[in-house]
Formats: sequence, structure tokens, C-alpha cells
Amino acid sequence: MISTKLKNLKIATILPYKEDYSFIKASAVSLWVAEFFRYSKFKNNNTIYGSTKSKDFLTKNYINIELKSLDKKFVSTTNEYSKKLLINLEKKKFDLIEIHNRPLILFNLINKFKSNYIFYFHNDPLSMKGSKTISERLEILKNTKKIIFISEWVKSRFFSNIDSKLSTNTEVIYHSVNKQLPVKKNKFITYVGKLNHAKGYDIYSEAIVKILDEFPKWKALSIGDEERRSIYINHKNHNELGYLNHKKTLDIFNKSEIAVVPSRWEEPFGRTALESSSRGCATIISNRGGLRETTNHAVILKKLDYLNLYKQLKKLIKKDKFRKNLQKLSRNNVRHIIPINSKKIDKMRESIFPKYNINISKKKLKIINIYNQGQKLNHRLYNISLGKKFTNGFIRNNHDVLEISDRDFLKSHKMFDLFPSRKNFQNYLIETFKNYNPDLLFFGHTNNIDLDTLYEFKTLNKSLIISQWNEDPLMSGLDYSKKNITNINLYSKFIDHNFITTDPSVLKNKINIDNFYFFFVPVDHNIECFDVFNMMPNNDLFYAMSHGVNRAVLKAGIEDTRVKFLDKLVKKIPDIKYDFYGFENKQPLWGKEFNDALINSKMGLNLSRGKPTKYYSSNRIASIMGNGLLTFVDKKVQMDDFFNNKEIIFYNNIDDLSDKIKFYSKKNSLRKKIAKAGKRKYFKLFNETKITKYILEVSLGKEVKLI
Repeated sequence: MISTKLKNLKIATILPYKEDYSFIKASAVSLWVAEFFRYSKFKNNNTIYGSTKSKDFLTKNYINIELKSLDKKFVSTTNEYSKKLLINLEKKKFDLIEIHNRPLILFNLINKFKSNYIFYFHNDPLSMKGSKTISERLEILKNTKKIIFISEWVKSRFFSNIDSKLSTNTEVIYHSVNKQLPVKKNKFITYVGKLNHAKGYDIYSEAIVKILDEFPKWKALSIGDEERRSIYINHKNHNELGYLNHKKTLDIFNKSEIAVVPSRWEEPFGRTALESSSRGCATIISNRGGLRETTNHAVILKKLDYLNLYKQLKKLIKKDKFRKNLQKLSRNNVRHIIPINSKKIDKMRESIFPKYNINISKKKLKIINIYNQGQKLNHRLYNISLGKKFTNGFIRNNHDVLEISDRDFLKSHKMFDLFPSRKNFQNYLIETFKNYNPDLLFFGHTNNIDLDTLYEFKTLNKSLIISQWNEDPLMSGLDYSKKNITNINLYSKFIDHNFITTDPSVLKNKINIDNFYFFFVPVDHNIECFDVFNMMPNNDLFYAMSHGVNRAVLKAGIEDTRVKFLDKLVKKIPDIKYDFYGFENKQPLWGKEFNDALINSKMGLNLSRGKPTKYYSSNRIASIMGNGLLTFVDKKVQMDDFFNNKEIIFYNNIDDLSDKIKFYSKKNSLRKKIAKAGKRKYFKLFNETKITKYILEVSLGKEVKLI
């Protein structure tokens, strides 16, 4: 997470490697980047990357990437470009990376470099490698903070067969120009573009010859080139100028009376039409792609053929008043202005970091906390419910909380066919969100929220922060963990933060952990309210397990490594009075019965399912340590990063554990001393107020540590 002020955002702009960022050969993407850069408030911290053999770069902040594979058939230039970009990006640690028009570059970078990504589409997404399929486009949506389209037409192509509700984090920002003062016009009709059929040059050639024959005082100009040339114009009043740089092209538009853009190709936008109309040309365009979005004052060809073009040219030439009025309207009502749209881009960049300059300044937040309250279970989970502790902590940190119990809602709103209505729940969430308008959406252990609903939340409140939590095991070798990782992954890429009770390093080879954070299971003074070290328990050792908190009894035929461990343990401690639940057909306990059994033992075993894994513990650790029982935990869990051996008892293996259980069962004074110190330390470091404060500070973008 970044802590820099917004005005100091470090931005990397990445051009397609074939884009020539030079005064002589600059095309549309380069012009876009250079023009908006000059007006940006972030230009002092913006570096532009590309690859060109030219030397006259458009701006001074440009860094050229030399590529050796450009002319090699069997070597990926995209991969070479990506690797060399990564070297530069890692050195400078950019806060924001903006990639133009190359989805494959985005995919090459996102898994290797942590940053906030913006992607710019300058062409039809359905024609580009990396965005042709729905799954590819959904991946781009998931992995970027913003997607920018140069026209509504390009945007519509991206969302082809994709729900438009997912467009929350997208914007349309057009190519733009500066307004121009009027200059003296010549009787020029100008065409700019490739001299091919796709651009309608054949239509232009037939129409212009007929016009020049009929109106000999007019001249026609063609600016452009074409490697595979098949269309030529032979007329004494036609002048073919070839390829000209951008400045010379604009100078000719300034002097031209009429400009023609008769494209057959679905133009993503049509910069030529924008530039010609802004310089007072009476502009004729086809109705293709984004051309209609360039100007509100153009002649649009109803039928794209030479005869219709000829008729419109003739009308403009013969009707001086009509032509002059169209020129005036075009010049005075430019639709897309560089300074205005540059500000939009900067605001869009800032909107990616609302938590840094909006929510972080608020002393009191509104929080929706979605979790299973267990109403359908008669609240028997109250004493082990992390969701409840989070609510308590948020409130004690002076924030407002609105609780929603997803499973209880679905159970109480079943349809007549006895199946819960998921759609009704989504509507309930959205309408509740509209009324409450939270700053933070916080949820855990649910897959009942549709992604479309989360996108709707983001649409309603673009400053919203979304975080999820999960307390279940994530270690390798456990089938339950695979299911749990799948559940977390449902939302992990879309939301801002994921909080888990396992060190995120455990997951680094399974999922992207860039937005994952460890939290310790919290204790709460109102829940862990017993001091067993001051009491006279009858039993020595307590342990309780179940086959799922929503299931009150054990499942038949379930294999559990914990049972095997306990079988071996009890044989090694025959003289110890143990009180184990979920073991030897002794059913699990809940609520008050759980507490009554817990406080009747001097010591507690913190044994979690699966292999001992860094920092992972089920919430039983809060119950046993937080209530003042002497607690045993496997040393491989690495709890010694938080507690020492005067606060908790670490064991190396089952033999070591059995020896220590026997020892401390006879050392009441020492046992009480360690248990008391353990509880004191636990409440000092990981109480509900501190844990929720940590969660909020991470969610708000602060660089904080758990302890």
C-alpha cells in the first residue's frame, strides 16, 4: 500500500512496442499520451516507456526500450518487452502503471509486479490478442483498477456478452484537441489516412475525380500511404502528399475548406474527423464505429458509396452559407478538449485511491458487517463468533455498524418451493446499501453475495472499501483447505483486502497474495470473561472439536487426524483427567455448555486440523487462552513470534506434549502464573478493539503492522 500524497503519485505509462513516440512518426496512441501528459498535474512523476528507433521523442520523460527480437520470427517480442519493462518498474516502484492497448503486456506484468493498473483500449477489444474472449476480458476487469475506452463504441465491444453492471470501474475518455482561431481557407478538399479500401479511399477517389471535373477551381489533397497500393487518383487538381507528420497535417486542415473521412472500417474513434472539424473544416464522415462521437457538427453519409459522397461534396461546394455555418459550428463547439479531458484522467487516477484522501480523514465510519449470526442455530455460536467480536471492536473504536446475517436471511426468506431466494437477498443488500451508504463493506465466510452486487455497490459509492475475512485453515495437504481457498478466491481479486488467520506466505504458490493480510483471532472482554487461573477446576486438560460449527453433532465415518493424535495422546497420559469433546463419541458442546466445560479444566490443548502451519489457529485459542487456561501449542505454528514460554507452552512432538502436560498438571503455582501472563499478553496484543483497528487501518491504506 502506498502512503505518498496523491500529488506525488509515481506513474508508469507503457506504450505498445510498435508505437513510434516521435515527432516524425507519432500515431494516435503516442499523440494521446503526449498531449494529455503535458496538461497533467502528475507529469513530474510520470515516466513513459516504449520502443522506437527514432530519436526526436515527443516528451522528455520518455524512456526507450531497445528490443532485439523485433525482426525475429521465433522469438516473442512481447515477452522480451515485458521482461525489460519489469527491470525498470522494479527499480522505480511505481504507484500506478498505465498500459495502452496491449492486454498481453498487462497479463505479463500483473503476476510479477505489485501495483495499481489502468488499461487503455484504443482499438476494438474483440480484435486484440488477450481480450477476444469473455474470460480474457473478465480477467482484465478483475486485475485493473480502471479501464479506459477511447469511445463508447469501443466500450460496447468490450462488454459484448458481458453484463454491463460490471462497467463500474470503466471510463470513456476521448482523443482531444485544443481550440483553434480561424485562419484563411483555401478551396481544398482533404483526405487523411491509409490509401486503401478499409479507409474508403476508393470511394473518395471516384467521387473526387467527378467533383474536380465539375468544379475546376477546387483542389483535392491526399495525405497518407499504403504498402500494398492499388488505388490511385489521376487528376491535375489532385495532389498526393504522402505521409506527413502530425503538425504538417494539422496545418493543411487549417487551410482546407472540406475534409472527408469515408471509412468502411469500424473506426474505434476517428481522430482525423475530430482534428479536421476542430480546425474549421466542413467534415464528411461515414457512420462507422466511433466516428459519430468525434463531433456534433459533421455531414454523415447515409449510404457509403461514391455517389452519396459526391452529392454531399457538391452540396458543400455550392451552398457557401451552409458550408461556412458548418465550419463555424465545428470550430466553436469542439466536443473533446485536451485540458478538460486531461483533468478527467487525473481525477480518474485519484479515484483509484479514495481511501487515502477521503475515508482516511473520517473519524467515524459506517460499516456493513456481513456474517453468519447463527439466529437459526439459536445463537449457540455467540462465544466463538468472530463476526460478533468484529462488530464489538468497530463500535468500541467509535464507528457505526449495521449487521447482516446472510444465512439467516436466506433461511427465513425461502420461496414456496422451499429453496432460498438468492435474488431476493441481492435486492435486499442493494436497497440496504442505498439507505445506509457505508464506507466499508466487511464480510466473512460467505459465498452468498453475487459479484454483480459488489459491482453495484462500487457504482453506488466509488469510495467504498470492501474487505473479507476468513478464519479457516489454508495449509497444504488438507482437502478442507482446498475448498476454503476456492471460497476465498471467489472474491479475493475483486475486493480491496483479504484478512486470514494463516500467514499469507503459506499461499504464495497457490494464489496471488498481494492483498492478503494476517490477523490474530481476537479476544473480547465480554466473551472471554473467565479467569480459570483463579478458579478450582476439577479436570486437567480440555479439548473440543466438531465437524463444522453449523453442525451440532459429529458426522459418522469422518476420518480426522486430530482423533488419531488424541488417541495416541491419552495413552501417554493415563493419569491425567482429560475432558475431550468431539472425541470417543462425546458430542461437541456449544454456548453455555461449552463455557461450563471449558472453565472446569486447568489446561487447554490448542490443536487445529491439518499440519501445523505458520500462525494458523482455529478460534479455540481465544477461548482457552483468553479464559485463562494454560495453553499448549505446537512449536511449528511459530506462535513464539508473539508469545514466550512464560506465557504459553510450546511442544515439539506428542512425546514432548505428554511430558509437559504431566509436569504442569502437578505444578499448580507455575501453571497459574503462566496462564495469567498468557491471558494478559493476549488481551494486550489481540483484543477486539486492537484487531479491528488494525483491520480498519489496513483497509484505509495505512502502512501498519499487527504488533
